[in-house]
Amino acid sequence: MKNFFLIFTVLTLVFFTTLIKNSTKKLDIKIFETKENILHLEEKYKLVLLDYSYLSSPSKLMRFRKDYFDEEFEELNKEKIKILDLKNE
Repeated sequence: MKNFFLIFTVLTLVFFTTLIKNSTKKLDIKIFETKENILHLEEKYKLVLLDYSYLSSPSKLMRFRKDYFDEEFEELNKEKIKILDLKNE
């Protein structure tokens, strides 16, 4: 009887240890996936923030125009812009 109780206790402990290890492994996988998603979203956020910060200020746009484009730009009138319809061709 004493041996039976000892074997039963050891098997029960092994069973619970296995359950705990499996649940911990699943949690680790979820944590890893969440961290990867967060890193991906942080990269996207940084790119969007960079894009917004460069394009949000007219003075910055004017400075970039002077820095990166040699030719002068001219303003277009809205009435001069024509719509090209390619569906009918």
